[in-house]
Amino acid sequence: MTADVDLTVPESGHALRDRLLAVDCRLFDSVATRHWPGADHLLPRLSRSANHGVLWFATATALAATRSPKARRAAARGVASLALASATINTLGKRSVRRPRPLLDAVPMIRQLKRQPITTSFPSGHSASAAAFAAGVALESRPLGAAVAPVAAAVALSRVYTGVHYPSDVLVGAALGVGAAYAVRGVVPTRDQLPSPGRPHVDAPALPDGQGLVLVANKEAGTPEAVRALNAALPHAEIVECEAADLRAEFEKAASRAEVLGVCGGDGTVNAAAEVALRHGLPLAVLPGGTLNHFAHDVGVEDVGDLCRALQEGDAVRVDVGHFSSGTVEGLFLNTCSLGVYPELVHERERWSRRIGGWPAGVLAALRVLRADRHPLRTEFRGSERPLWLLFAGNGTYHRMGLAPGRRFDLADGRLDVRVVHGGRKPAARLLAAAVAGPLTRSPVHAAVRVGRLHVDGISPGTLLAYDGEVTTVEGELTLKKLPEALTVYRPLPSR
Repeated sequence: MTADVDLTVPESGHALRDRLLAVDCRLFDSVATRHWPGADHLLPRLSRSANHGVLWFATATALAATRSPKARRAAARGVASLALASATINTLGKRSVRRPRPLLDAVPMIRQLKRQPITTSFPSGHSASAAAFAAGVALESRPLGAAVAPVAAAVALSRVYTGVHYPSDVLVGAALGVGAAYAVRGVVPTRDQLPSPGRPHVDAPALPDGQGLVLVANKEAGTPEAVRALNAALPHAEIVECEAADLRAEFEKAASRAEVLGVCGGDGTVNAAAEVALRHGLPLAVLPGGTLNHFAHDVGVEDVGDLCRALQEGDAVRVDVGHFSSGTVEGLFLNTCSLGVYPELVHERERWSRRIGGWPAGVLAALRVLRADRHPLRTEFRGSERPLWLLFAGNGTYHRMGLAPGRRFDLADGRLDVRVVHGGRKPAARLLAAAVAGPLTRSPVHAAVRVGRLHVDGISPGTLLAYDGEVTTVEGELTLKKLPEALTVYRPLPSR
């Protein structure tokens, strides 16, 4: 009895590697000997421009210079992804595989780089950086990623075309770059991974062409392009542009004839519009037009496209509104209300902002306020008298993003996010410790709680109170409370 026996010897790992390397070399020769019109001058220059990430840092700077928060986030994510990819390639990749650079015999002199790389060939650092930046941008904004991707692909191709890398070096480098972008997203989630900030959903008037919308724009907001874009998308909308001093009067006039009250400006302008909309029972449409635009961004409107989609579809949510009262002084806040150092900082910033700009004025104000020789605010808080450097109350829970309260995921949670920095020596150190700490902490330096209502007594006359970037004075008693789901605000719903 006989049996068939397979006497073939399995191909060794070395033989398989040799075959793959041979294929790699043939692909390299194919690219090196092929002539593409215009590429001999373009690709070497593009390859050099990506040295040390210069091309990508310039691209990130251009994105950050726009007024689009999405573009700025995309730029930051792209740079972070590039940094991680570059660090990984230089510390692990090139030290793990000692592969020599390709021979340049088949590469025409016109394509060769003036300065040949001296590091090992595997993997391609330029390809990793290009792919990491493009993938990072795309994870935050697909349209921007689509614009950057062809340039990144051209940089990767240029590394083979100029003869400094084999195709496998480029492919592995690009894969590591994309992996770095996803690793960054694992640490810092993109907006589409975060909880939707708007709830509960409510039906609002759909305005396909803008008929019924009266939008009041603050001329000092400096966003004429956004206003023109809104007018082009909603041609029947009425737009009123006015000076800051005339805003409240114009909001009242607009409310008398509008089906939907619109506003373009910063958080202080939006606050004034919300007060009028709430009193007249009108839904509010917010077009970001200030420096920070906390409320608009938290509710989910980042640019004119977001607002137009929401208005055309009639998509809106109901949000809580904060309310403060102290004697005859009362008002609303959509974002924050605070006593102590922060109102002084806001007051100081307003003094300088028109001279040197918003961000420089904020830095200067912080330095002046924290270095000044002052005493903490003395109040009666929760039944006992205590000195305070800061009492902060947020309309909804702020989640940590950096050293300051950042974004809110729920604007209808019925809670005030209260943070207190106790008095004592070194206010700057105490404020920094409170900023670094989580939203629910207690220590001798600071405390943070979530409550539906807050009452503070014993406030000295003339004490400054800041609310949504505006400043007023209070004394005696101060009561903070929530008006649950009081205001209807347009915002685009997530993709259905």
